[in-house]
Amino acid sequence: MNLRTVLFSLAVFTLASQAFAAEAPKIAAKDAAKLVAEGKAVLVDCREPAEYAENGVAKPAVLLPKSDFDGDQKKWKEFLAQNKGKQIILYCRGGGRAASVANALKEKGVDAANAGGLKDWTAAGLPTRKVEAAK
Repeated sequence: MNLRTVLFSLAVFTLASQAFAAEAPKIAAKDAAKLVAEGKAVLVDCREPAEYAENGVAKPAVLLPKSDFDGDQKKWKEFLAQNKGKQIILYCRGGGRAASVANALKEKGVDAANAGGLKDWTAAGLPTRKVEAAK
């Protein structure tokens, strides 16, 4: 096998892997709010506790930091067990962390979606609440 064949095979494998990777869909903030209000979904703010006090959080949001998801997942495991059968809709500051967690959940068979960032929620005129800074 020559180098060209190896590189071509690697490229095909990489593209195929990406095509089959579970990617959570994006969802508009207003659509997310509707699903949450209907009891079909749960909204999760996956920012870190220090960030919650900065700009508040979406009013119906459950606060589950990505650091816990990346760590022992103690809070996440409980949350997922309690919300089996519901769609998990995530947001963060700008959408990157929400996408990461939503994609990882999707790969585990969880119905998950990415609602982007808190700015998308507030731009849609949806309600927020204040959270005191962690002490």
